[in-house]
Amino acid sequence: MRRQAVLEKAIVTRIIKTLKINPHVVVRKRHGTAMGMAGDPDLYGTINGRHFEIEVKRPNDSSSQLTELQTQRLMEWKAGGAITGVARSVGDALLILGLEKVSA
Repeated sequence: MRRQAVLEKAIVTRIIKTLKINPHVVVRKRHGTAMGMAGDPDLYGTINGRHFEIEVKRPNDSSSQLTELQTQRLMEWKAGGAITGVARSVGDALLILGLEKVSA
């Protein structure tokens, strides 16, 4: 029997829940709307006053890759001084932000 693939939404939820434990982190989920910018990363916020942008992708799924536009947007944010990265797990998000993984 094949295991059900982990949904991106589930990873986003886990990352947000874990990051909100840290009092120095403010994190928000970006929802795609007509007013938003296409390709902007899924999560944004601050850590110790420094802006971050994180794109979330499904783990172990070769079809879950950054689009050219997503890559461009991450590079724009990085050039502007933001912390940026792609997370496929809570651990990835913590590494991007320089936080140690909290024992579960």
